[in-house]
Amino acid sequence: FAGYISQVLKNYTDHACDGEYVSLRCPHRTTISIQSSFYGRIVPSHQMCPSRYPHSYATLIKEDVACSVGTSLQKMLDECQDRRSCQFLVNSRLFGTDPCPGTGKYLIVWYKCRPNEYKSKVACEDDKLRLSCKKSMVIAVYSAIFGRTQGGSLECPYQNLGMPMIECQSATALQLMIKRCHGKRSCSIYASTYEFGDPCYPGIQKHLNVIYTC
Repeated sequence: FAGYISQVLKNYTDHACDGEYVSLRCPHRTTISIQSSFYGRIVPSHQMCPSRYPHSYATLIKEDVACSVGTSLQKMLDECQDRRSCQFLVNSRLFGTDPCPGTGKYLIVWYKCRPNEYKSKVACEDDKLRLSCKKSMVIAVYSAIFGRTQGGSLECPYQNLGMPMIECQSATALQLMIKRCHGKRSCSIYASTYEFGDPCYPGIQKHLNVIYTC
């Protein structure tokens, strides 16, 4: 169980140079959730993915170290999102137009492994949030947010309309929920500034949103 949890909570990073295969893989009962992606080159080739061109040619062409494509995240979502594993060959054709011909590029992908079946629970500020699982099953917390998100929360409509729409979140919400609920059959916590501190300006209404699996 502890091994499964650490794999689920972990942020994975994978990279591949032009002409190499990139391979993303998640453990049993989880799927790939792409967090971010980069394709291009922002460091010189002696630091990452050495140039594949002959040295004489490489000295003629000035290497571009401010080169990236805007389509890499969408491409990774298309290829890998919600799958158990994915593999493909990295080259500029994959991402549309080549932003810097003659410069060798690389792909970096950041992803997490999300449980196939997960639940989401919300508690408005000062309400109690209770999580529970069936007999012989225990809670595995995937993410936790305490504060105010840009889109707000349908369950907790904000009253103070005069307040600007500011996003503010507690940095310790996930650690606290893991400490309080991880590996237990049930647990409860108040969505309060007493428990989580106040990440927002005074007077801004907050909510607690927890995603977990049993």
